[in-house]
Amino acid sequence: MAGAAINFLLLSVFNRNVILSLVIYTDGASRGNPGPGGYGAVLIWGNKEKEIAGGYQLTTNNRMELLAVIKALEALKRPGLDITIFSDSKYVVDAVEKGWLFGWEKRGFSKVKNPDLWQRFLRLFRKHNIRFQWVKGHASNPYNNRCDQLATQAADGPDRLRDEVFEREFLAR
Repeated sequence: MAGAAINFLLLSVFNRNVILSLVIYTDGASRGNPGPGGYGAVLIWGNKEKEIAGGYQLTTNNRMELLAVIKALEALKRPGLDITIFSDSKYVVDAVEKGWLFGWEKRGFSKVKNPDLWQRFLRLFRKHNIRFQWVKGHASNPYNNRCDQLATQAADGPDRLRDEVFEREFLAR
């Protein structure tokens, strides 16, 4: 009996310490800048994959690049994951990996574009252990290419949403 209890305990500890890592590929697109836009993401957990995409009537490429990351993170069901996000957006990758985002936050996002999305991203970012990796766009990476397909199809699709924050700011200029 004691042996069984020890084996159960070891198995339980082992299972809690197994680290599964989530891989996310993201891309954003816009037809004109501003123009109709879309985002796409592929989430890979072990041998499972999930694709997400969405389109907007009037937006920018950078907003869609960042929204792709946000929507992928919002699709997660639990906190505390180890995540590697692959993106072809230097805007997104460098903002996080070079620490610019945290300086922007300290300054209240003053004079920073897309503060609504950066604040939304930070709330999600802080729930996980996330690192970003830049990948060359439109190259030989099949997941990046799939995200590009998802994003451009969403940008061209009939069910595009309104990016109300961007539209309000754009029309106020």
